[in-house]
Amino acid sequence: MTLHVELVSPEAAVWQGDVESVLLRTIGGGEIQFLTGHAPFLGALDICSIEMRLPDGTLETCAVRGGFVEVSNDRVKILSDDADRPEHIDPDEARAARERAEEILRRVEHGAEAEQAADEIRWQSARLRAAGHQ
Repeated sequence: MTLHVELVSPEAAVWQGDVESVLLRTIGGGEIQFLTGHAPFLGALDICSIEMRLPDGTLETCAVRGGFVEVSNDRVKILSDDADRPEHIDPDEARAARERAEEILRRVEHGAEAEQAADEIRWQSARLRAAGHQ
C-alpha cells in the first residue's frame, strides 16, 4: 500500500505521487512520519525539507516554508506558503541568501528584522538540504 501525496503552493502544484512514507516537521510537534494507515492528522508545517520515500526505494525531497499538512485515508495534502523542488534550487544562490541573513542577524539581535533573518536562514538551509547540499 502507498500514500498519495499532493504538495501545492500558491503558485503551483509542486509535486504529486504515491509514496511509502513522508517525513516532515510540524510547528511545536517536531518531526513526524506518515505511513499507510496513519490516523487522521492536521498540523501546521514548520520551515523544513520534506522527505518522501517512493515505492522503488528512492527518496524525493522538497523544501517548504510553512503551511499545513492534512492526512486522511492514506492521502497526504501539503499546502505550503512556498515550496521548492531540488531541480529549482541553485545551491550557490541559497548559500549567498543564507549568508546575507546571517549577517543581518549578527547586526540585529531582536525585533521583526531579526525574526525575518532567522526565518530566512532556516528557509535557505531547508532548500539546501532538499537539494542535497548543506
